[in-house]
Amino acid sequence: MTRLIPLLALLLSLPTLSRAEPAKDRHVILVSIDGFPAYLWHDPTLMVPNLRQLAAGGASAKALTVSNPSITWINHTTLVTGVEPRKHGVLFNGLLVRKDGVPPVIEQWADKSRMVFVPTLYDVAHQAGLTTAESDWVAITNPGTINWSFAELPKPDDAVVKEMIAAGVATEEEIGWMQMGPNRKGVPFLDSMWTRAAIHLFETHRPNLLLYHTLNTDYTHHMHGPRSGPGFTALELADRLLGDLIDAVDRSGLREKTTIVVATDHGFKKVTKFVQPNVALKKAGLARGLGPTVSSCDAYVMAQGGMAFAYVTNPARRSELLPQLREMFSTMEGIAEVIDGEKGHELGMPTPDENTGMGDLILFASEGYAFRKEVTGEEVVVPAVNYGGTHGYPASDPELDGIFIAHGPDIKPGTVVDRVSNLDVAPTLARIMGLSLPDTDGRVLDEILKE
Repeated sequence: MTRLIPLLALLLSLPTLSRAEPAKDRHVILVSIDGFPAYLWHDPTLMVPNLRQLAAGGASAKALTVSNPSITWINHTTLVTGVEPRKHGVLFNGLLVRKDGVPPVIEQWADKSRMVFVPTLYDVAHQAGLTTAESDWVAITNPGTINWSFAELPKPDDAVVKEMIAAGVATEEEIGWMQMGPNRKGVPFLDSMWTRAAIHLFETHRPNLLLYHTLNTDYTHHMHGPRSGPGFTALELADRLLGDLIDAVDRSGLREKTTIVVATDHGFKKVTKFVQPNVALKKAGLARGLGPTVSSCDAYVMAQGGMAFAYVTNPARRSELLPQLREMFSTMEGIAEVIDGEKGHELGMPTPDENTGMGDLILFASEGYAFRKEVTGEEVVVPAVNYGGTHGYPASDPELDGIFIAHGPDIKPGTVVDRVSNLDVAPTLARIMGLSLPDTDGRVLDEILKE
């Protein structure tokens, strides 16, 4: 009998994360605070007590490397897939639709199946019998693997909306204020509604996986710039809303079984000037139309802040125009780098042959500049009026680094690591949830997990 005691002790000490089956008694909340640069996390004057408490009692990274393009939907998809955009397929805040001879358009609310080409964490969780929920996540329209959803634009007849109204958590008028149009309220109000929904989802349904995204920080940094007074206030409001969700977890009695991970999609850079490549294309006769509208074109540029994709929209002139465009953009003020789309793999992106949304050319803006797609006026470079900052620049730029914090029963308290990648988030959460997420580009962050 005495020989069995050490064996029993060994079995009991085996890592809790070596689970062969999905952890149906565990809960994971993945929080994204949009546009939260690492350099602001390191500013001691930023008053974010809930985040500081999570980090002190759990693990954090000094920097989170994001993916190219450093844009919202792209990086949220990386967070839940663990693969580069080259594989998951999302390249815009929506689905780019191309037709010959006219500018591409963004179909923002395209079904997830048309945009995301690999399994997500919520897909494998749902398939394993775990429950899933989301509040204001992105690239997640009609996924078929989310049990409870409160979308960015919630519909009055959505099941969760009806629940919230019946429970007195929201009113029909408030849901109306979230719809596009003149009655839509500001982003702080929207964040408060998405937070109320996240709280309702956790308290009512207790999902194994909850995805929760707030947006006001990104909006405010765009309008006023990072390191601005309004920017600090927006981050502190996001922390307060997160605190409300943490309080709900505590009330549920599930805190000891809940892992909370807080990340972001990108950092931010200050902007003072706009580059308008489509004005140059119009002046060169390659884009045609009246006023702000381009009715036909042989080439067009889709702007994404600090980067842009240039497309040859007339296939018959592709071989002729690509060298001309490369030369035009290489000498244009405000453009730091022009890269052939065929080199997309070097940046973690697909090639044009692999994904029709990929640009024939990739443009990166110079320091202090950002791209804009407008075609009006004669000036290619104009001052950035009532605009303070943006993102989209190369993910290798330290100002694009984001935050990463993890807290929960499987997280080593007091752990600080130098750097993680957003590719590592999904594999790590899959390990905690007892799931297998296939063929990821990231790794499990063993250094933050308890043995």
